[in-house]
Amino acid sequence: MKKIPVKEDPDLEEHSTGIIRHHLARRPRAKKMWELLTGDPEVQASWRMANYVAATKLGMNDHGRTHVTVATASALTMLDLLDDSPFVPDIITGKFGDRDDAALVVLTAMLCHDLGNMVHREDHADLGLVLVMPILDRLLPQIYKDPAQRTAIRSFILSAMYTHHGVPRPITIEAALVCIADSTDMTKGRGRVAFESGSITIHSVSALAIEKVEIKKGSEKPIGLVIHMSSSAGIFQVQEILAPKVRAGPLADAVDVIAVTTEGAHAAGQAIVSGIRMQGVKFVPYTKGDSSDRRTAPSQKKRRR
Repeated sequence: MKKIPVKEDPDLEEHSTGIIRHHLARRPRAKKMWELLTGDPEVQASWRMANYVAATKLGMNDHGRTHVTVATASALTMLDLLDDSPFVPDIITGKFGDRDDAALVVLTAMLCHDLGNMVHREDHADLGLVLVMPILDRLLPQIYKDPAQRTAIRSFILSAMYTHHGVPRPITIEAALVCIADSTDMTKGRGRVAFESGSITIHSVSALAIEKVEIKKGSEKPIGLVIHMSSSAGIFQVQEILAPKVRAGPLADAVDVIAVTTEGAHAAGQAIVSGIRMQGVKFVPYTKGDSSDRRTAPSQKKRRR
């Protein structure tokens, strides 16, 4: 059966770019790194090749520029939601930099986390470290003149890239944000688990059931992730793909994960359950209208598909 991968989405990429620019407006070093990476011919070619190998040769979903842009928007949104919470980026607690530097680490790791796919999907996290090192050594000196700080920043970036699948587990706040954000690009079949178009599997059905992912200020936790589903089949994506990444790192207690079925799903009889909410290692029933389902981060309100 012919494999038809999910294509890159220019509208989604444009919208996500707007979110990124909003979060970088007050972070000059992170903004400079964004400009350097997105304008760099080697990085641009690497995104194209990573997507070519993953999507065209292996029949997987989008692993190119659109995916990393969407994931970066999610990661920076979550980073801002951690402000004034007990979950302080390790860059700050370790006295290696400030919130601008933390944003630069998250952004860089997120934009480069899938570069290893340009070689092969197998061991792509390991391969990505090899490929990104010369890029970082070329670009970071344009922002950090001090070799010691530049080395520390590079270490944080590499750690976040290496653990973006959740195995091995992320060990910094920055790495946890990259790990979680990677799985938030799941709307309309864009889930991180590859599926073969035309085949009926739990992966294909559940991936296509995700209508929207909202990133909110939680009522009891700093971050709230609300996944809207067109049918209860989307629960698989939430429980098996997103939730393990949330639990894997140091932000396990900072993120509220909720999945709800849309009104259309109820009308069509596709809603076996109204909603679920993650509590530790399990999920419990959830009813729309709870306080944590009402406060949307301003930068995410207009997210489109």
